Amino acid sequence: MSSKPAVYAAIDIGASSGRVILGRMGADGPSLEVVHRFPNGVQENDGALRWNVAALFEEVLHGLTLAGERAKAAGERVVSIGVDTWAVDYGLVHDDGELTSQPHSYRDSRTADVTEKVHATVPFEQLYETTGLQFLPFNTVYQLAAEPSLANVQALLIPDLLGLWLTGERRTEVTNASTTGLLDASTGNFATHLFDALEIPRQIFPTLIEPGQALGSLLPSIAERIGLDAATRIVAVGSHDTASAVAAVPAGEANFAYISSGTWSLVGVELPEPILTAASRAANFTNERGVDGTIRYLRNCGGLWLLQECLREWGPSVTLENVLAEAAALPPGGPQIDADSDDFIAPDTMPDRIRAAAGSTLESPAAVVRCIMDSLAQVYARTLAQAADLSGQPIDVVHIVGGGSQNRLLCQLTADVTGLPVVAGPVEATALGNVLVQARADGALGEGATLADIRAAVRSTAQTQSYEPSRHVEAALTNS
Repeated sequence: MSSKPAVYAAIDIGASSGRVILGRMGADGPSLEVVHRFPNGVQENDGALRWNVAALFEEVLHGLTLAGERAKAAGERVVSIGVDTWAVDYGLVHDDGELTSQPHSYRDSRTADVTEKVHATVPFEQLYETTGLQFLPFNTVYQLAAEPSLANVQALLIPDLLGLWLTGERRTEVTNASTTGLLDASTGNFATHLFDALEIPRQIFPTLIEPGQALGSLLPSIAERIGLDAATRIVAVGSHDTASAVAAVPAGEANFAYISSGTWSLVGVELPEPILTAASRAANFTNERGVDGTIRYLRNCGGLWLLQECLREWGPSVTLENVLAEAAALPPGGPQIDADSDDFIAPDTMPDRIRAAAGSTLESPAAVVRCIMDSLAQVYARTLAQAADLSGQPIDVVHIVGGGSQNRLLCQLTADVTGLPVVAGPVEATALGNVLVQARADGALGEGATLADIRAAVRSTAQTQSYEPSRHVEAALTNS
């Protein structure tokens, strides 16, 4: 075995951008180096909104090439690669691994008329009793029901599809599988009775794999192209990016809540078992699997997509830094919207839709942004209150990770409205979770390392910012 220091490559792709990152385990803890950034976004193709995953894969290969060159120059070796992306979307592939077509985006409207048909066959109450998955019209189960044919193909969730092209191996990583609406929340296995009832082939998904297990090694042709050793392993991580982000929440306390704040906001608590009650279903909470068999009990709430779309509409004359400062200077108590509404899922004309929903002119960009921030903070507070009530787990502190942890206005408003301290950061929680699951699989965290050890490693180096409620606000997290 080589004596060169080990480094780990994290492929982290979100709905608007992707990165290839080198992760190192130093004496003081983990560190990250972004070696390649690239854009991502839905494209209209063949009358539908789709992902150009072939182009994404080319960016991944370029990033891995750069990662190998950077590691070699530093006298290091890339020992493994982990892939995480957004959830629910998939590619249909033939036996040779070729796509039938570019994968649909969850923002496409093709499931609009499908959900009722699915529920007519298996009522949502029965779906929830098995899967514990909140209703979202773009969940994988509805997308599969919208396919004209599932004969002679397999569905690979996006990170699993990239894994197939890197290794030739087919697996379905379990944290992402838990977002499909076809995984049994209690057993962690696919719910075959749902496949049968909905006439979905049982073998549509490959075999399940857990975070930390090796998917395989690089295909020789890929290894040669990117300049890495063919023995370089692809290690399954929390391939749903939120699973990796939650694994890297730097919590040292037991009673914590988390908000993974980005394009979407994933708001909830971590539990040992799912909650499948009628009250949980009515509140539209989800039970997704996390690293080490944990349950991410959460709601998928509105997020910074609203802000991102507004900035895109306004163009370069409105900068994020300036408009947030102007929004923070506005008085509280302005109009709000339901940031969870399906009315805000689609792109385009976002400022106008927000003004219409607010019932107010909201004349300046700053007023629109303040409305978004106030509305998101209220969604966070309401969702955390429900999570505490439904789970019976008290919440002493709220951890905000991801891009939203840099939004000081949003973090402060969240502390104000919940009446709880907020710890913001790390920004790169998803990449840290990805790297640290790989490092643990490599033995770099010590024998028998646990999820708590992963979080301790994050705390050792993570840059965080604390926010206390700045004024007396009736706490939203009291049980009635």
